Amino acid sequence: MIIDTHCHLDDGRYADDLDEVFKKAEKSGVKAFIIPGADLKTLPRAVAISENYKNCYFAVGVHPYDMDDFDIDKLKEYIVHPKCVAVGECGLDYFRLPKDESEKEEVKRKQKEVFIAQIELAREYKKPLIIHIREASSEAKKIIKEFADEKNGGVLHCYNASEILLELEKKNFYFGIGGVLTFKNAKKLVEIVPKIPLEKIILETDSPYLTPHPHRGERNEPSYTALVLEKLAYILDINQNMLENRLFENSVELFRELDIKE
Repeated sequence: MIIDTHCHLDDGRYADDLDEVFKKAEKSGVKAFIIPGADLKTLPRAVAISENYKNCYFAVGVHPYDMDDFDIDKLKEYIVHPKCVAVGECGLDYFRLPKDESEKEEVKRKQKEVFIAQIELAREYKKPLIIHIREASSEAKKIIKEFADEKNGGVLHCYNASEILLELEKKNFYFGIGGVLTFKNAKKLVEIVPKIPLEKIILETDSPYLTPHPHRGERNEPSYTALVLEKLAYILDINQNMLENRLFENSVELFRELDIKE
């Protein structure tokens, strides 16, 4: 069985055919789904979807780009839901910082503040973290090492092939591998994936984004997790069925509150 540990099924691009998306995924071997929290505006939809589909779960969180809408009380309202399995996606993203130096530093400061608040929320409720890092590996690693709870752990969503983040596996962090692995320009990721302990890899799509080859340019969806699995098995030179079982176990170990039903 495959678990897509990161799919934004609350995105409006699935509004018209969500039933078909789930059916197609199940035919491809995907049996469970986690909708990460990114925007508080879509969180009620994520909750509703998780309630309507038996093996679908959600996380509560605010993406760095949506930090101005951060509301800890709203997250606490949803985190107690029986289908909430994690906190995130939260983290640091310095890709679109303002050019003005004072504005840039203020955005960084606020991103760190919101990131730390969500790490502390995960500690309080004993949930794993789903972490987004873009062009901020050093600062994110420092915050994770200082504030994250090793018992709860977490996943580095869409792992960016940064070698300095590899040591976070010692803090019980997993590495989310998705469609980028299939891209022709993903040479760095292809080279570094074998360095990740096998017991610390999990699969994701980041649907509707980062669609794997040969479907680039189309809307991504959970069924394409199977393409990532195939590519990963090839790179690691591991039997695909054995790898699928191992990654399923990894996902269940991290997201301990999953209750997957046949």
